[in-house]
Amino acid sequence: GAWTGVLGGRVWTLRQDGDGLWYTVYGEEDEHEEEERDGCPAKAAKLDAAETDRILRDYFQLDVGLSALYRAWGAADPQFRKVAGDFPGVRVLRQDPVECLFSFICTSNNHISRITAMIERLCQAFGRRLCCLDSRPFHAFPTLSALTGADAEARLRALGFGYRAKFVSGSARAIAEGLGAEGLCQLRTAPYAEARRVLCALPGVGAKVADCVCLLSLDKAEAVPVDTHVWHIARQRYGVALGGKSLTPRAYQEIGDFFRGLWGPRAGWAQAV
Repeated sequence: GAWTGVLGGRVWTLRQDGDGLWYTVYGEEDEHEEEERDGCPAKAAKLDAAETDRILRDYFQLDVGLSALYRAWGAADPQFRKVAGDFPGVRVLRQDPVECLFSFICTSNNHISRITAMIERLCQAFGRRLCCLDSRPFHAFPTLSALTGADAEARLRALGFGYRAKFVSGSARAIAEGLGAEGLCQLRTAPYAEARRVLCALPGVGAKVADCVCLLSLDKAEAVPVDTHVWHIARQRYGVALGGKSLTPRAYQEIGDFFRGLWGPRAGWAQAV
């Protein structure tokens, strides 16, 4: 009933109990205290209660009231109303944009267990080791500069990334030499279409990956990622007659627009349910 993972360069265990969220934040290993990587001290400052509260509220977007949204989506859409009762409390995370982008580059032509294993290997090979719990080491997500090394692509191929190795190292270089990690984060204040255009210019980033990053890290709640499953749902359950035998860019856009029209400004949250 608990989840342990890395958030904001620290290891957390979270457990939900009714309306309460219980958490433990673990300190870093002492032997790493003097180490530095990418100019950042390896040991993070200790968090106080106000800061941990702020991090969790931000990550889970707890200031977004779901009950009213579920009611509005259900009133607009009988299909949503049919399934919503089985999936209460589905939230869209507000992830770090660098972590979100490179995680989703790993998803092309892939399935969840393999994606999870790839991201784990990425963190172990390129990220800072944080601590060890029950004999399991936890690593921070790699920084941008860790992924731009001359040997990064070869190392990623050795880790089983296949053709995605080129996209990960290529996108890391493109961002480092262009807008930078800070500029990527500033896309949160850019219009949705602009953020999407910038992302789609990166190696290995198509419309769906761009929409996932927009929704899950860049505050674009209207972004509706469309894959073949969503396309089939649109056609079979909603009678949206779009696209031929494949999901064309035009059909992709029209399906997203259809759901934005149906569900409103937080359409991406409704699609997650």
